[in-house]
Amino acid sequence: MKVLITGVAGFIGSNLAKTLLERGHTVIGIDNLNYGFLRNIEPIKDNKNFEFISGDIANPLMLKDVKADIIVHLASQKIPRYTNALRTLEENYLMLRNVVHKCIMDKSKILFASTSDVYGKNPNIPFAETSDLVMGPTTVKRWAYALSKMYGEQYIIANHDEYGLKYTITRFFGSYGPHQNLTWWGGPQSVFIEKAFKKETIDIHGDGSQTRTFTFVDDTVNALVACIENDKSDNEIFNTGPKSDAEITIKDLAILIWKLVNGKDSEPQLNYIPYSTFGNYEDVMRRVPDITKLCSTLDFKPHWDLEEGLKVTIDWQKQFLM
Repeated sequence: MKVLITGVAGFIGSNLAKTLLERGHTVIGIDNLNYGFLRNIEPIKDNKNFEFISGDIANPLMLKDVKADIIVHLASQKIPRYTNALRTLEENYLMLRNVVHKCIMDKSKILFASTSDVYGKNPNIPFAETSDLVMGPTTVKRWAYALSKMYGEQYIIANHDEYGLKYTITRFFGSYGPHQNLTWWGGPQSVFIEKAFKKETIDIHGDGSQTRTFTFVDDTVNALVACIENDKSDNEIFNTGPKSDAEITIKDLAILIWKLVNGKDSEPQLNYIPYSTFGNYEDVMRRVPDITKLCSTLDFKPHWDLEEGLKVTIDWQKQFLM
């Protein structure tokens, strides 16, 4: 197949491109390099079945000269923790609109990267694809990202109903691993690893009791490959996550990473930062997926334990810290 990946020089995009090329597919990758890095695609840049285009898909002309069987739309603005929500809302809409229109014109399929954040404050754990999506008040900018993805899902399904757009929607749960962004953009594990190597105090947002489930990138990529290669994924929504026992508090994640870097007898210094520091902000206290649908429909099985995946991630990230 010919697969176009938006955000190809980013974390998931670069890992997915490498795997697809290894499986014999042709890959076209687009990235504006705002959050991606050329180093991520260095190992594949000379592959004859790979083409890289530097550009911003918020520009509708960026897609006019390319054509693919499927567009994997990974490029995205994330939660506006430190910034205004306008860019998140506007760019996520513009990028998706251009990709959807391209898919309709070319009769391509869209594989859309949504997020576990759409489940919001729903207290009923674990989250299934049919679970309610419970948002906080619109005055809290933290929900802008989730709302942009919820709109994206509705927009895709509406275009399916109206124009026959073929789609798959994946809701990611906390991916981590090699090529992850090394700032908060990449998730708390990126920052915790850096602090552990430098033996600096680790900042924890809130009291650290909020939980997440972290998915090693190989499992995330294998789920995406299954969605690309298996027609049973057509016009479906899937949670994409790790093994069922992967839930961990943010505080315990910080301690685990510190001990993996500095030894099991070492103890980190933790600094708790009130949410009020970010202004009018809310967090999600638990986030746990039910991936039964993904496993049963596409014969998917996650393989990586958190500690095993963190060891690989730490070994990769230390090259930027030593």
